[in-house]
Amino acid sequence: MLSFWEKQHLLQYDYIIAGSGIVGLSAAISLKELQPHARVLVLEKEILPTGASTKNAGFACIGSLTELLADLKLMPATEVVALLQLRRNGLQLLRQRIGDANMDYRERGSYELISDAEEPALKRMEEVNSLLQPVLGGPAFKQINNRFGFNPQYVKTLVQNNYEGELNTGKMMRCLIDIAISKGVEIKTGCPINNIEDTGVGVHVTVKDITFHCRGLAICTNAFTRELLPDVPLQPGRGQVLMTSVIPNLPFRGIFHMEEGYYYFRELQGRVLFGGGRNLDFATEATTEFDLNQQIQQQLENRLHNIILPAHSFTITERWTGIMAFGDTRKPLIRKYSPNIALGVRMGGMGVAIGSIVGEQLANLLLQ
Repeated sequence: MLSFWEKQHLLQYDYIIAGSGIVGLSAAISLKELQPHARVLVLEKEILPTGASTKNAGFACIGSLTELLADLKLMPATEVVALLQLRRNGLQLLRQRIGDANMDYRERGSYELISDAEEPALKRMEEVNSLLQPVLGGPAFKQINNRFGFNPQYVKTLVQNNYEGELNTGKMMRCLIDIAISKGVEIKTGCPINNIEDTGVGVHVTVKDITFHCRGLAICTNAFTRELLPDVPLQPGRGQVLMTSVIPNLPFRGIFHMEEGYYYFRELQGRVLFGGGRNLDFATEATTEFDLNQQIQQQLENRLHNIILPAHSFTITERWTGIMAFGDTRKPLIRKYSPNIALGVRMGGMGVAIGSIVGEQLANLLLQ
């Protein structure tokens, strides 16, 4: 039972955002920057942002050589370049908004491990460098020796990426929350949306037995979008992650990619954070359940022991999963769903890079 006061003053908003991840918070911040007096509400179904925003590895990446070559098989070169530009712009906006020091952003090297299977990619490295030159202003990739102690039977050489960095995911999200609140954004957690209805002049958003009203609704729920809108074209993709104990004399810093970006690892506080392996079991990993896949977790451990850290002893201290969203194309889905509902979803595993710019574009779309 609602009071007169609640109905009059606590249920009416200009804009509501579904999802408090990178895209949702960025959209809310952009809306307040564009319309400082607008009432903006962010609704999060869990206590913490659910999905990938607080589960990712903290890679500020634009794409490895083999990953971009894989994209070129699926998309025209112009679209691949445009997507890389989107990632670059998104990272620049994120860094400008938060500040590098506030999220421990650093550029300590980005490398791809090249095995026999990936060696043909080296022949196309200069072609890709030329393709990306107008966006990056310099060569993206260069070949270097395997100098980090990786198993030479597997790792034949390394490709260095000159335009990637790393950050602290937790600090990044904490900063986005603080910035949103400082601008007057309201954030309500533990609020799963039951129903949404575009009335033509606004949107009704029902949470449990309470209905909020707004002029425009932004859907920023990424992999969980089909729980609200079953016809949106995307598929969830779960990412498996583990972390080692502190490893004395760890021989590398920076971020690393393997096999078209399906595997990725980094040094973090003297430990190794390692994730990926979705390509081993696409069907099982196309889920929104946060379960561990023991087959993939074991493969991650095997690669750590046999390829990445063959001369080091360690234990696994933490394991978790995150849920991403993918589609038939690597491009995010940013469009109107109905006159007053807009989508900013399907980050394709690149939410850290593109989430800020997707949020900004989504805010502008809502204001049209």
